[in-house]
Parts: sequence; C-alpha cells; structure tokens
Amino acid sequence: MTRPTSRDVATAAGVSQATVSLVLGEKWRGRVSERTADHVRHTATEIGYRPNLAARNLRLGSTRTALLVVPALTNEFFARVYTGAARVAAQHGFGVVLYPSPDGTGPARDPFPSARAALDGIIASSMAADALHALGGDELPLVMLDSDPTAKNAAAHVNLAIADGMRHITQHLLAHGHRRILHLASAIDSWTFDARANTLSALLPPTTELRTVRAHLSVDAARTAMESALDTPRDHRPTAIVCDDDILAAGACKAARRLGLRIPEDLSVTGFDDLALATAVEPELTTVHLPAERVGEQGMTALLAVLEGTPWTAEDIPVELVVRDSSGPAPTT
Repeated sequence: MTRPTSRDVATAAGVSQATVSLVLGEKWRGRVSERTADHVRHTATEIGYRPNLAARNLRLGSTRTALLVVPALTNEFFARVYTGAARVAAQHGFGVVLYPSPDGTGPARDPFPSARAALDGIIASSMAADALHALGGDELPLVMLDSDPTAKNAAAHVNLAIADGMRHITQHLLAHGHRRILHLASAIDSWTFDARANTLSALLPPTTELRTVRAHLSVDAARTAMESALDTPRDHRPTAIVCDDDILAAGACKAARRLGLRIPEDLSVTGFDDLALATAVEPELTTVHLPAERVGEQGMTALLAVLEGTPWTAEDIPVELVVRDSSGPAPTT
C-alpha cells in the first residue's frame, strides 16, 4: 500500500497543496484560518498521512529531536519527567531521546558521534550545568530542570518550589510538637538536595535540635544509616525524621521497625517526591508531592520557546504536602 502524500491530503481536504504545506509545516498562523488548519490536520490523520521527517529535517536544517538527560532510570520521578516532555514534544512534531548519564549527576558523556549534529536542544533534569559541556557546549540550547537557577549557561530554567515543600513539612512537624528532628539527607551533591537542607535548617527555631545523617539513595543504605542513628536512649532519640526523598523514608521506616519503634507513635517519618512507593509502605508516607510530569511538560515548552527565539520565564511549579499515617504528634516524655 502506497503511503499517502501531502497531495493526497490536499485532495481529501479540498484545499491547495500549498495550504497543506503551511499547516503541516506549522507556518499557517496569519495565512490560514484556524478552522482550516484543524480540518487539514484531521484529514491527514484520517487518511494515515505521515510526514517524511528525514526530508523535512534536511530542508529545515533541524532534527526536531531533544535530548533529556537524567541522573538515573531507577527513580520513578525521572520517568514521569520524560512522560511530560514527550507528550508536549509529540504535539509539536518533536521526539525526545532519554539519556541516563553513566556518571549520575557528574559530567555527562556525549552519547552520539556529535550531539551538536544529532540534536536541536538539551533538557537536563537534576544535573549540574557544568556537567553537560561535553554534550553541546555553547552551541545547543540547554534547559535545566530542578537545578541551580543561577547557572549562566542555561537558556531557561524550570524549577519546583522545593523550599515551599520543605517549609510545609517543617510547619507540619512543629505543629505536632516535634523538637528533636533528624534530617536523613541524600549523599548526592546537587542543588535540589542543598535547597532542602538549607530551608529545613533556616526554618527550625533555636529551641529545636537538628541532626543530619547522609545516605545514598537506596532503601538499604537508608536503613543501615538509621539503625545506627536511632539506636540511642529515648531521651536522645529524634522524634521525627525528615527524609530527602521517599526511598530514604522507606529505609528509615524499615530501620524503625527493626528497632521495635512504632510509626508514628514513637517516631514520625516524612518523605519527598510522592512516588508510588509512598503508598506501598505501611504506614503510608507523609510526603511532598512533586508534579514531575508537569516539570517535563514545562521543560519541553521552554525548549520550544528558546528555539523560536522567545524569552522564557515562569514561576516555580507549586508543590503540595500530602499528610498520611507516617506522621503524628511527638511522643510525650
């Protein structure tokens, strides 16, 4: 069966081939009515028309491809970011290549013979800006997600209201009478985790005791760190653990159970991210919901704006505290 051409679309839609070219090439605004453009797109879909991307890209000098760089594929957050980015990309005839950096948040290697030739732009989630030089240098537009907003080599930034999330957690625990708090911090050196630590420290009053323990992002690493930190007399033990993400919180809960501590009666535990894991553990985690798909959507939208030469500005994406059963009043002496 012969693949339908743009001429077939024009015949089926009852318009000129020039009109079809304008609509399918996204150059119709101001030349073709929105109603006609919708009719042409609908007709193209109905007859099964698919553009010859190789020919179009050669003609336009564009690959219509974006690279999404993430530190790892094992974290559900980044899968959701990709889903959001790919959704917006598809609406504009773009593709998104997902690239887990072999060195995590460290310097990323170029996955292509030359990223400059294979890509139109780069979106990087939770990466350091200077870790991406090998991919595009100053030649490819870079959009940073959940990263240092002061980075100078990024064309646009899309950030979550991370400080607000930690503020919600802090206020929640203080309202429940917690005054001995342990921060189970990620051992990864990155802006997003630094923002959580700095906000927590700044918000706690002088009458509150704060202790920090670091662990790698795994349940086992968090459990091991917490078994040691919690194995102390009751009057020195923290009454609440603030975890940098839900994976660390799951490990903290596991450690508490092994030491015979009840959650939340003896110890409150909070997470960050609101992954599927948050409702898989028992009791379910109080955590901060991060709308990861929206991060990906805004990241791709920002890249498209940059490619069109349009300045990108946006407020930080709001986050929400989800209170579940892992937190409650501080235990009485």
